[in-house]
Amino acid sequence: MPNKTILIVGAGAGLSASLARKFAAEDFKVALAARDTGKLAGLASETGARTYSCDVESPEQVGALFNAVNADLGDPAVIVYNPSFRVRGPFVEIDAEKVRTALMVSCYGGFLVGQEAAKRMLQAGSGSILFTGASASVKGYVHSASFAMGKFGLRGLAQSMARELSPKNIHVAHFIIDGGIRGPGKTKQDDPDDKMLCPDAIADTYWHIHSQDRSAWTWEVELRPFGENF
Repeated sequence: MPNKTILIVGAGAGLSASLARKFAAEDFKVALAARDTGKLAGLASETGARTYSCDVESPEQVGALFNAVNADLGDPAVIVYNPSFRVRGPFVEIDAEKVRTALMVSCYGGFLVGQEAAKRMLQAGSGSILFTGASASVKGYVHSASFAMGKFGLRGLAQSMARELSPKNIHVAHFIIDGGIRGPGKTKQDDPDDKMLCPDAIADTYWHIHSQDRSAWTWEVELRPFGENF
């Protein structure tokens, strides 16, 4: 049986918190990685998770993250890549170094985490690598070039990985979150027109994709709230 551990990279109070709760409820051991682990104390206490500091732009730190999780919990059977970074503004005015950071966090970090995960899952013979995308994965918006570049790149990475690794029993999937996500503590009553996605509902979809029979795997799924235009 695969090791029932999930590593959520780019963890915080939103979607990743719902993912941690969902997988913990399914008896998974949870590892949470972020630049700032102090913000994860409450979630770690709630889910029994271990926390790890990691800068996803650094190959050395990503490798150290996987080594630490392996030593504490075993190699993860599920990886979720959730970080993103954006800089908004008119195309001719946005700061080039901030654009570089956006690409490194949204896309290059996904490559580093995906590569490290794939190496270990190939040895194990199975696993799920799940990438969080956005509307910007398929639509480039005004004043949002850096986000579109990073998310388009992440989607291409996921598609290429899925084609290569699926025949080797590693399930790679990309999730287009096409709309805003309700903030922590926000409920249906705070969003009567269904204009925001419920993070717990998104987490249920991640669980479903991970649990799919390999005879009918999904490589990409698009999720949007009832009130979102498309």
